[in-house]
Amino acid sequence: MVNLLVSFLFVLVSSVYANTCFNRSGFFSPNGAYDINRRAILSSLPSNVTANDGFYATSATGEDPNRVYGLGMCVQGTEEQSCSDCIMAASNGLVVNCTTQIEGIDWRIYRNTICLVRYSNRSFYGSLDMEIIRHAYNERDFQPNATDFDMTLESLMIGLIEEVSSLYYAAGIQTLESSNTNIYGFAQCSRDLSIENCTRCLQENVIEYRSRYSGRQGGIITRPSCFVRWEVFTFFGLFDNSPPREKDGTGVSTGTIVAIVIVPVILIALGFAIWRRRKSYKAFPTESSYLSAAKRLKKTYDPATPDNAGDDITTSGSLQFDFEAIEAATSNFHITNKLGHGGFGEVYKGTFPNGTEIAVKRLSKTSGQGEREFKNEVLLVAKLQHRNLVRLLGFCVQGEEKILVYEFLPNKSLNYFLFGDSTKRSQLDWTRRYKIIGGITRGILYLHQDSRLTVIHRDLKASNILLDADMNPKIADFGMARNFRMDQTEDNTRTVVGTFGYMPPEYVSNGQFSTKTDVYSFGVLILEIIGGKKNSSFHEIDGSTGNLVTYVWRLWNNNSLLELVDPVIGDSYDTYEVVRCIHIGLLCVQENPTDRPSMFAIFQMLTNTLITLPVPQPPGFFFRVRSEKTPLAESAQLGPSTSMSIACSVNEVSITCVTPR
Repeated sequence: MVNLLVSFLFVLVSSVYANTCFNRSGFFSPNGAYDINRRAILSSLPSNVTANDGFYATSATGEDPNRVYGLGMCVQGTEEQSCSDCIMAASNGLVVNCTTQIEGIDWRIYRNTICLVRYSNRSFYGSLDMEIIRHAYNERDFQPNATDFDMTLESLMIGLIEEVSSLYYAAGIQTLESSNTNIYGFAQCSRDLSIENCTRCLQENVIEYRSRYSGRQGGIITRPSCFVRWEVFTFFGLFDNSPPREKDGTGVSTGTIVAIVIVPVILIALGFAIWRRRKSYKAFPTESSYLSAAKRLKKTYDPATPDNAGDDITTSGSLQFDFEAIEAATSNFHITNKLGHGGFGEVYKGTFPNGTEIAVKRLSKTSGQGEREFKNEVLLVAKLQHRNLVRLLGFCVQGEEKILVYEFLPNKSLNYFLFGDSTKRSQLDWTRRYKIIGGITRGILYLHQDSRLTVIHRDLKASNILLDADMNPKIADFGMARNFRMDQTEDNTRTVVGTFGYMPPEYVSNGQFSTKTDVYSFGVLILEIIGGKKNSSFHEIDGSTGNLVTYVWRLWNNNSLLELVDPVIGDSYDTYEVVRCIHIGLLCVQENPTDRPSMFAIFQMLTNTLITLPVPQPPGFFFRVRSEKTPLAESAQLGPSTSMSIACSVNEVSITCVTPR
């Protein structure tokens, strides 16, 4: 075993633990503006990664052409000091070794842990990069039975790919029965990827193993987007309490592997095959069943549809479900599975036979506008992948039925906790609220700057922020979103959509919208998160009619901002953080859109306490007096599923308002 380990480490040290410095984007001048920005980002990663649950992505530092994007990541659950040390070692390695290259990446194994550090002059966040940058292998083949070894390892890796969807990494053990040898496997993706792209990247590594490293009893394959390692001994300290997998349980049968070897192209469909047959590999699947799965899944892994590819949702790249499968999953849309309803339909919880839980958004058949919003959501969301956006799993179009299928998030929406009773609100302590503000910031920043499209959501509000099992926020409901051309900064519309209280004055009065429209909504949302009250609940303040932003503006002028803090939080909060967040919220709701900061500036304000915040100007005051007539109130037309009056619809439902330009 010692000779085996030494042999492997010799190959490993010479070819895997080094940095990868790309020259595909050109070179920079040492100590120039780009180098200074690069060093600033890399030096900030150790503390920022550990402070953000082992994952941190900077949007940009500096201005073009010296703008730098960066990312740092550790395995979730890694002890903070180990993570920080690994990130620091990788960052320092990139500074030392990538002396002039504009792009660099380092998957670093350091003191029995693994981390990723990456920088570039381009936004790579969420993009799938499949180039093999490093690979290493144990020079010894598995002698007793190489064929059994290959099949057992592939079975293990397939199981890991199935599990990687929750934490973006998985570790497991599978026993090679012919020699009673344990095989240890580890798979990880960069956490900015979509699950689909993560799966695709890892599957390609399994294919790479089959074609180049068959029979090797240890090795590593590294791409910018994912990493796999396998050994016949433990590593990373991940396997101490992990029992070997049972082949008739969570593992995959030998018959499955044989079918895959016979039909190599089927690995592309593997994600779907696992999903449909999870924990149920009792009989050997037929070759035709795999081919059928591959045919159905072809769209899922094809390249994304070009932005100008038209409006055919069947080319969106999302999986199309059968209506009968959706009916069965929701018990025929039974009322006990109903989660809620919006302006264009109802939402149900569903469960597939394999246990996968989904949220089903069923478009109202009588909704004239709904078809447009439905098509918009499929086409748009299929191109958006971010951990702070709700993931679209697929859609269904059959007759009059139009259905969107999303990942199910067990903790409902932010407003369920934020505007509930004191018991619900108390579950949102300050640490959790601050984390939610940060997550929403990253999600909107992705929409505005880091995605392939520039997307204006136009309906950001507490009910459109969903919470996963760990209370991480995910932005939902893109039916009203609009995307811009690369060189476009604003637009006008005759159809004003959104929710009272969250819409800025220039949008209400003139139909003018831009990224600053979302910034205004986000500012209102920050103030609601801190105060635990809806913007619309502030009807009477000091004897005069007002709203949340006017109330906070008065607190600002009276130097009493802490009066906004939700009483259920008590004194368990960081005063500096709270005051800074309120300050940022007021900057977001300023009346003049040019005064409002960009989402990137907001991201920097939240993550860099050394940035001095400007003094806010007065917010946009509208809905000052309910008896006053406004163009919006006079022309507002509520969505088709709403029968409330305008006075009751404030901050409650999404509306469409047609106003003259």
